[in-house]
Amino acid sequence: MRRFLLALLLIATTGALAQPNPALDARLKKLEEELRCLVCQNQSLADSSAPLAEDLRREVRELALTGKNDAEIKQYLVARYGDFVLYNPPVKGTTWLLWFGPFALLAGGGVLWALILRRRGRKADDEDQPAPDGRAVAAGVEKARELLDDPRA
Repeated sequence: MRRFLLALLLIATTGALAQPNPALDARLKKLEEELRCLVCQNQSLADSSAPLAEDLRREVRELALTGKNDAEIKQYLVARYGDFVLYNPPVKGTTWLLWFGPFALLAGGGVLWALILRRRGRKADDEDQPAPDGRAVAAGVEKARELLDDPRA
């Protein structure tokens, strides 16, 4: 009889745990959207099908079931995996490159583009000037000879 009651209690608690909890599921879905898959890196934890993402989702669910709030779950994951696990990491010294790196690359590309356009403009200006013809060169050489032969110099 005791075993029967124990089995009945086990079945009842298992059934109660298996009941869907829409509020918890919505909370976990929102939280998983704010976390990055560490393998995929361009997908959220909710969108990824990587085995590590499945493990992390399971871990997030277990932490939520133990009573931890979203901030505590995020702190736990950041302590374990670093700020990169967050889709919106805080701006600090270690995440500066994540926040401002793309803008720095864009600015560098703009400066490089401006320099290339400036050089092309200078080459075009040099090509527009007429090249000295043979008579002008010969006259310049003759003038140089006269100056070298001048006894006053």
